[in-house]
Amino acid sequence: MSMASVAREVLDRDFLEIRARLIDIAAALDRIDRAEGAERVRNDGRLVQIRESLRILASEDGRRAERVLMVFSDPYEPNWRQP
Repeated sequence: MSMASVAREVLDRDFLEIRARLIDIAAALDRIDRAEGAERVRNDGRLVQIRESLRILASEDGRRAERVLMVFSDPYEPNWRQP
């Protein structure tokens, strides 16, 4: 079995779920855009993280899950246990 056929099987299996999740994300962003005060949250850090994550998802660079996770992660603090 070639890698292409395995990839096709993964795509066949996951396509509808991926599609549904993307539509959910689009709908949530539309609700934010239509809500009162939308212009005041355009630069909210959380929306910035969402837009950056979408940019990563649209790329073909690989390691997308890791890179998106890092967008939502705090930087490592070596002294995090100290008060």
